[in-house]
Amino acid sequence: MARKRNRNGHDAVAGVAQTNEFEREFQRLKADLHQQLVEQIDISKLPHMDEDQLRRVVQSLAKDASTNKAGILSQVDRERLSNELMDEVFGLGPLERLMADPHVTDILVNDSQTVYVERNGRLESTDVVFADDEHLMRVIQRIVAQVGRRIDEVNAMVDARLPDGSRVNAVVPPLALDGPSVSIRRFGARPLGIEDLIGNGSLTQDMQALLASAVQARVSMLISGGTGAGKTTLLNAVSAFVPSNERIVTIEDSAELILRNRHRVRMETRTSNTEGAGEVSQRDLVRNSLRMRPDRIIVGEVRGPEVWDMLQAMNTGHDGSLTTVHANSAFDALARLEMMVAMTGFDLPTRVVRQYIAAGVDLLVHVARLKGGVRRVTQILEIVEVKDGEYVIEPVMGFRQTGVDEEGDAIGEFFTTGYRPTFLERIHANAGELPPGLLDPKTEVAARKRAIETGAESVALG
Repeated sequence: MARKRNRNGHDAVAGVAQTNEFEREFQRLKADLHQQLVEQIDISKLPHMDEDQLRRVVQSLAKDASTNKAGILSQVDRERLSNELMDEVFGLGPLERLMADPHVTDILVNDSQTVYVERNGRLESTDVVFADDEHLMRVIQRIVAQVGRRIDEVNAMVDARLPDGSRVNAVVPPLALDGPSVSIRRFGARPLGIEDLIGNGSLTQDMQALLASAVQARVSMLISGGTGAGKTTLLNAVSAFVPSNERIVTIEDSAELILRNRHRVRMETRTSNTEGAGEVSQRDLVRNSLRMRPDRIIVGEVRGPEVWDMLQAMNTGHDGSLTTVHANSAFDALARLEMMVAMTGFDLPTRVVRQYIAAGVDLLVHVARLKGGVRRVTQILEIVEVKDGEYVIEPVMGFRQTGVDEEGDAIGEFFTTGYRPTFLERIHANAGELPPGLLDPKTEVAARKRAIETGAESVALG
């Protein structure tokens, strides 16, 4: 039996190797045909063609080229070759089929022969390959050219954005030792709303009611979490509760927010040019936003000295502003804010910095990506004050993990502590009364039982 298993295993490995070799040859053939296609296009006619005409011309040339040069391929492979030639001209080449998968949230190209994706919260390898490093480099050049940036041996790293809002980071040699590398963080055409987050179990309806009322009552909020935890998604979702008559100014290093509010102005940082001039930082934009008569300022993510200007805005009439920060826990988020304030160069006592943070940030929401890719709002806390130089923080709601299920996904329960935040008066004055019993102490099990007994959907979980 062992011999049979070994032979089957060898056959499987051989089959995978043959498939990979076919893919490499297929991509090389496509790269050659793409070059021929470019040479056949009459560039003088391009300015007079609309996009549909151009696509028809390219499609016709691609079909002829794939028929003439790909005699050894099956009819299915020829059709695929013709379609992928269109992707080479108008899209991202071999990555287009991954971009078309709505379940793919990250595309990670380690090198021209190794591509991984995150699908439904889990990383998995793909059979996507490029012909060679030059093929991958052409795709990278096409991406960065769309946003007016460049990448080469001198400027070997670049951040860019695709037309659908997806964020792209590329690193090329000499910094990337194994050849060009690309990381794409995808964003759906329709951002997830708060109901979507309730539906997939990221938070409860009780949490939604509290956060919505807090936003409407101009309670300043800081959302913290690690990479891929869902900070921007949650920020997008809660921003929908900002009243439509309030003016929002958004500031981002790389534009990701897709706000539904019409009364908004979006700004994005700019890197320096080849001469080292023209850089516009987040701090520059935060300062400028104060002259734009904003009711709310939303900073996609604070990363450095701009945190001081953000805190100043929160403390001087721009309450209700929102931002996110990278951190492993809510308490780490506060430590990061202190560190970033120190980056401004102001030599302020820790006690003063903490008082400033506590006065500016009312609500701290932490999101986490747990085992198996499960994303949850794990902490909602109020920063009450600073006493004897230490933060006074009270937990309001949260999620505790109790284990993992058969598929390796984290499981646990949401809970409410029973603490009543000090900003409830502001909520009552500006957003109305919270649903009865919303802040009563309970766990997920108790909430479900109460929902069944009373029929109160406001406390049922998604």
